[in-house]
Amino acid sequence: MTNKTNEHDFEEHLINVPHSQAIGIEYIAAGPNECELAIRYAPHLIGNPDTGVIHGGAITALLDNVAGMVARPPGMQREDISIATLDLRIDYTGQATPGKDIRARGHCFKRTQNIAFVRAVAFTETPDDPVATCTATFMLGTRNTPFSPAPQAESS
Repeated sequence: MTNKTNEHDFEEHLINVPHSQAIGIEYIAAGPNECELAIRYAPHLIGNPDTGVIHGGAITALLDNVAGMVARPPGMQREDISIATLDLRIDYTGQATPGKDIRARGHCFKRTQNIAFVRAVAFTETPDDPVATCTATFMLGTRNTPFSPAPQAESS
């Protein structure tokens, strides 16, 4: 993975998504059809004070962001296409390590004209020992503008 592919687009995406800012999701790297993000360990993200483990909701948000970011076709600007999550499945495979940052790496393995298929993994040390895995599908090219009904013809 390189550090320059769509870097500006990915960082701008994170700035414009309020929950990404609240959680503190950070851009790490990207490559063709791939992206890596991270959440820095922080007390406000702890889900269980007894264990000190980051809340599963923050991990879910991290995986959803990384998956959605790689769903967009390479070279296409954010403004040019809207993307909607059709399906997002997350399997928690272990507990995050207290005090450790969590990283997520996503890969879009297939794209049709309208659908992107993505796999992602969240981990603390290595992707080979995941905290959670994700499979997702996204609809490409959803409407960017609110729906407004067609004007009714006047009757005489």
